[in-house]
Amino acid sequence: MISIPADVSTQLAAIDWSGVQDAVKDYGPALQVLQSTWDKESLKDIAQGKLVVPDSTINEAIAKSITDDAPVKSIEIKSHENGRMDIAIDGTKVGKVELSGTIEEFVHNGDQSYLVYHVRNKNIPKHGLMSWVFSRISLGMAERMVGSFPVSGSMPMKIKGNRVSIDYSAALAASSFGQTEFRGHRLLDMIEIKGAVPRDGGIEFQTELHIPDDVKQSLIAILQKQGE
Repeated sequence: MISIPADVSTQLAAIDWSGVQDAVKDYGPALQVLQSTWDKESLKDIAQGKLVVPDSTINEAIAKSITDDAPVKSIEIKSHENGRMDIAIDGTKVGKVELSGTIEEFVHNGDQSYLVYHVRNKNIPKHGLMSWVFSRISLGMAERMVGSFPVSGSMPMKIKGNRVSIDYSAALAASSFGQTEFRGHRLLDMIEIKGAVPRDGGIEFQTELHIPDDVKQSLIAILQKQGE
């Protein structure tokens, strides 16, 4: 039997997702989703409240969402130490569009999930392309924490002044992560994203895990089974 450290973050980070399904068959579907979403390091960082995701990881997720019939050829973000996030868009009809701004809010809390981006360098092109683009950016930014979620079209978007607000809650709720429960608790409710700050080469997300006591005990039991 392995010893169980008191710190919950350490407990969770120690879980080997590749072996848990055999240990606890009843939780197979939920554990499969968790295994495909979190590795040990990212889970530990999420539990400790800070997860840094490289631009390259986000750009890879965005690129995977761009199909041959998409209105853009590419979307690429670039984060800077001064808190700016640049967005380079190569549109099939409008050509190249470059934006530079700050992430005012990036939130996931229960059924509420949204991004607010403040454009600092120019006016925002007011057409459907921006909704399509920011839908993919939201997907790319969230994927490291909640897994991938397919976006067939555009998400609800509002433009007020130079602020773009995109609501990705419905798409996330329809994802595997959003549709999966563990002991009657939604996985979607177990993680909170409080904010996001661009750093040099990546984005630092402020996070929090909300693990119900009965789920926590089940995960500890899984750890114990792995150590037998």
